[in-house]
Amino acid sequence: MNGNRANSRRRPPAPACSLVAANPSRPSSAVGFECEHVPDQSAVSRRALGFILFAALVCAGCVRLGFWQLRRLDQRRALNAMLSERLGSAALPVRDVLRDTATAAFRRARASGTYDFANEFALAARTRQGSPGANIVTPLRFAGTDTAVLVNRGWVYAPDAMTVDLARWREPDSASVAGYLVAMETGKRGSVTAATNARVVRHLDVDSLAARLPYPVLPFVLVAMEPATNADSVPARLAAPVMDEGPHLGYAIQWFAFALIGVVGGVFGVRADRRGTWRRTAVPRHGSQHAL
Repeated sequence: MNGNRANSRRRPPAPACSLVAANPSRPSSAVGFECEHVPDQSAVSRRALGFILFAALVCAGCVRLGFWQLRRLDQRRALNAMLSERLGSAALPVRDVLRDTATAAFRRARASGTYDFANEFALAARTRQGSPGANIVTPLRFAGTDTAVLVNRGWVYAPDAMTVDLARWREPDSASVAGYLVAMETGKRGSVTAATNARVVRHLDVDSLAARLPYPVLPFVLVAMEPATNADSVPARLAAPVMDEGPHLGYAIQWFAFALIGVVGGVFGVRADRRGTWRRTAVPRHGSQHAL
């Protein structure tokens, strides 16, 4: 008997039904059973199941994006450590640094020679503190050899971010430049030179610039950092790369917060559905005539 009581506790409550007439004013009219809908605490509607699946997919995606941002943060920290180590080293001659091109990027270097202003050009679409402009890139030829290194002498203002009066920004021909090295691109598709100005390039590509210049050039650009004495005719020197962690940690926290919101929303959705789901077990009315 105790077992029967336990089973009755587990079964959902049966609907409360009563015998009623279809038309109370006509006792002879068809009668049927009218059942009260009793809430079923164990059932979950299809709509709730769909919502749970959707919330689970969203949460999984947000968690994955959060871990992806954490991996990006680790990569950024590793890059910052590399930049700090290389930019903090003593400046060596360019050719000594380029003996190992695999580790030459962002290393401090120095070079002495003669500027070739006849073959210099502007690197278009560069900004500085929100202002449009271009960088001036000038070949520096070494004494006793036909090889040159391209020197990024800095930024100048240009309203259209490309048109620059190169003669306005000439420095003394003989120069000793100190800065850091940046690798040039290789195999860049599309035109490097601007269509409207032959002395303007959109990006630095080794093969295109080698065909453009009458002598060999090193595959790295020397970015000048030390200011020159005559600032009126010298472009604004470029700063060292920024070494911060970027927004990755904040983005990761946001994605994890979105996942948590999805979990909480799924729980509340299921609870609301269980409170509002009704087991519809009404007995259909029969068309037969019954007297009350």
